[in-house]
Amino acid sequence: MSDSAPIKILLREVRQCRHCEPELPLGANPVIQIHPDAKLLIIGQAPGTKVHTSGIPWNDPSGDRLRQWLKMDKETFYDPHQVAIMPMGFCYPGKGKSGDLPPRKECAPLWHDRLLDQLPNIQLTLLIGQYAQKHYLADGYKTLTERIQHWRELTPQQLPLPHPSPRNRRWFQQHPWFDDEVVPWLQQRVDELFTPAAS
Repeated sequence: MSDSAPIKILLREVRQCRHCEPELPLGANPVIQIHPDAKLLIIGQAPGTKVHTSGIPWNDPSGDRLRQWLKMDKETFYDPHQVAIMPMGFCYPGKGKSGDLPPRKECAPLWHDRLLDQLPNIQLTLLIGQYAQKHYLADGYKTLTERIQHWRELTPQQLPLPHPSPRNRRWFQQHPWFDDEVVPWLQQRVDELFTPAAS
């Protein structure tokens, strides 16, 4: 499938968005990667300073760990025909007391439905972190940990994940079942999506 005019126009609109710019300490630089062919959708939080500077999503230590979870090389990860990346907030929101501020609340209502309409081939959506999960899941779970413990309820179409940030090192140490159970399932599912079927 070749690039279609609607998705090109929509991406241009997103990348030119300046809706929140007065509130952004580093200015607006929307970071997104989508194409109608994509099978995997990653909905994360918001760019950090490194991603803001480079304009490349998940181009940081968190992205390195995410690709390890996926068992995916950078060439595949950054191919929009394979992987769509649509954060809850498209721009770096600024620094808070204990890390980056939450994603701007304006982005998802402005853009997500229109972007999702252009992604007809998504077979797995990764919901990374509490903001994506609270927006897209009405599951009644009170904590991110509780939600991820019940990950099987959402598969194979969706998978809630903790944020792969190095700041979450303690969480991974306290929940070894994540690496033992969730990551192997994710790697197998990704392999199924991206390995051509034998003829």
